[in-house]
Amino acid sequence: MSSAKRPVALVTGVGRRVGIGAGLAERLAASGWDVAFTYFAGYDDRMPWGRDTAARDEITELLEKHGARVAAVDADFEDTAAPATLFRAVNEALGPVQALVMAHCESVDSGILDTSIESFDRHFAVNARATWLLIKEFAGQYDAPYGDGRIIALTSDHTVGNLPYGASKGALDRITLAAARDLSHLGITANVINPGPIDTGWMTPEIREMRIAQTPLGRLGLPADTANLVAFLCSPEGGWMNGQLLYSNGGFAP
Repeated sequence: MSSAKRPVALVTGVGRRVGIGAGLAERLAASGWDVAFTYFAGYDDRMPWGRDTAARDEITELLEKHGARVAAVDADFEDTAAPATLFRAVNEALGPVQALVMAHCESVDSGILDTSIESFDRHFAVNARATWLLIKEFAGQYDAPYGDGRIIALTSDHTVGNLPYGASKGALDRITLAAARDLSHLGITANVINPGPIDTGWMTPEIREMRIAQTPLGRLGLPADTANLVAFLCSPEGGWMNGQLLYSNGGFAP
């Protein structure tokens, strides 16, 4: 596939080289897509792992080695203007987006008794409201043949000890799955993937051991495991999968 004919995928949440988002972006680039990706250093600064200062440039270089044109955009999805600004930037750099893959999130541990109003609102702004706005912007600029458009979002069913994250991801599920019907006139499919626990630097040795014991295949999930499914869903062969919440977790059962 020549560079001029490569379709454009937008992958959100590609802030760290070890993250799921980076794995998704690389797999799509290797599959023949041009790739725009978002990152937000402000979130990483608040998390235990901190900012990956080399991520943007190194991920860009990696994708370009697969022949992809690449655009990296800093996007804070707590800002209601961010989705529209993002799509304008991507359209100017690469052209209309054909596949929207949402891997961004706000995830800060807290439960019913200790979640603050500020944290609750931020989780829903980033994980749910931004999902709706990104899908809306995606549909507004969609310019590919009927049946070729793709929307994929990553979700989680974790709620205990991580209430605002799990609750807002539940809202993300419903918003994304609604797009399968609401955007049917455009021929855009919409699916949600629950990848289960994937160690991207947040697991302690104790958590790793416990999660491995809960997975029949005896290993943790890798970003590549999710990326392989995303690549299939974005391919012509994956075009009949629509309106589904898919578990791609090796049989993990907590």
